[in-house]
Amino acid sequence: EEELLAATVRSWRRWMEDFYYEGPETSLVRRAALTLKLCDHWSNGALIAAPTSSLPAPIGGVRNWDYRYTWIRDASFSVYALRRIGFEEEAGAFLGWVLDTFEHGSAPKIMYDLEGGAVPDEVVDGELEGYRRSAPVRWGNGAADQRQHDVYGEVLDCAYQWVRGGGRLDEHLWGRLAALADLAADAWRLPDQGIWEVRSEGRVFTYSAALCQVALDRAARLAEQLNLPGPVAKWRRAAEELRETVLEGSWDEDAQTLSEHLDGGGSLDASLLALPLRRVVSADHPRMVSTTKAVGERLSAGDGLLYRYLHEDSPDGIPGDEGAFVLCSFWLVENLARQGQLDKASELYASLCARASTLGLLPEQIDPSTGEFSGNFPQAFSHIGVIAAGVTLARAART
Repeated sequence: EEELLAATVRSWRRWMEDFYYEGPETSLVRRAALTLKLCDHWSNGALIAAPTSSLPAPIGGVRNWDYRYTWIRDASFSVYALRRIGFEEEAGAFLGWVLDTFEHGSAPKIMYDLEGGAVPDEVVDGELEGYRRSAPVRWGNGAADQRQHDVYGEVLDCAYQWVRGGGRLDEHLWGRLAALADLAADAWRLPDQGIWEVRSEGRVFTYSAALCQVALDRAARLAEQLNLPGPVAKWRRAAEELRETVLEGSWDEDAQTLSEHLDGGGSLDASLLALPLRRVVSADHPRMVSTTKAVGERLSAGDGLLYRYLHEDSPDGIPGDEGAFVLCSFWLVENLARQGQLDKASELYASLCARASTLGLLPEQIDPSTGEFSGNFPQAFSHIGVIAAGVTLARAART
């Protein structure tokens, strides 16, 4: 047993030799990298959203979901974070898994099991009382077959990062990726369930439209850089038009903010903070600066925590409220840093990192009234936030 332990320690230390980071909260960023690696399927590169199912958000509520699957959405965020701190191999393996899964399937799904297969149907386990008696306990995930148009941008952005890291695209795969860009050019006009997988009637979500813009932009860039066939001028023109549509269509003049739907109306969604991170809108664009301020104020849960959205303004088809969503606060850090508010961003980042457990782990959500963790744990998304926001802060401090 001692030799096994020693070998395990050597293996982890050898893996960490690739770690490169010069910024705040180095020990927690290192722990976040280890946590993401522990969510990684070592043999094929798949990355699960969390290693748990049905940990409630909040305690006593019914928002209990099975997160033991791989979301395509997580691909771009996780790869982006890992590549920025030296882990090209993990990034390449995960991107390879995503593209291979996509290439051998039909239309891209939003999530898969670890082998690239279909996620089981969502069922309730009536024999289990749940964590702290928070039933129901669910296995499988009913969101697997939802319409979510951001998947086009997620896959194209994965391919773009794959190529930036030295990967190659064969003719067959490029044909399928190009077809996705063509789909994105029209899909953004149709209602979907959005990044937060609402179980209410679909809407035209700003984030989904923005990720369709990402799909068109990355397709044009890939075709240009690799001299691949495709209507580059058409994609680029459509991408620019869609960027303007996002900026204009979701803008609420009275509220002075972008809003969660393209028909405006002022309802706020913290996913708007991700638009600069996906290079749809620059963080210092006046409308993004105003949106950042609005999200920070109107979605505030106190002490730097943010709600994803307010349930009374944005019904999601599920009863009950929820806690503050940890990743959203890290997105706020990145926006503030990119807007030159470095002191405010640094203070917020430090306060978020201080919430980690004694083992350096973070949950999906935090109860703003008690600071108690809720939702699945540890949550890959939250640790991606630790890494990405730390790198952004470090870079902003050097400029």
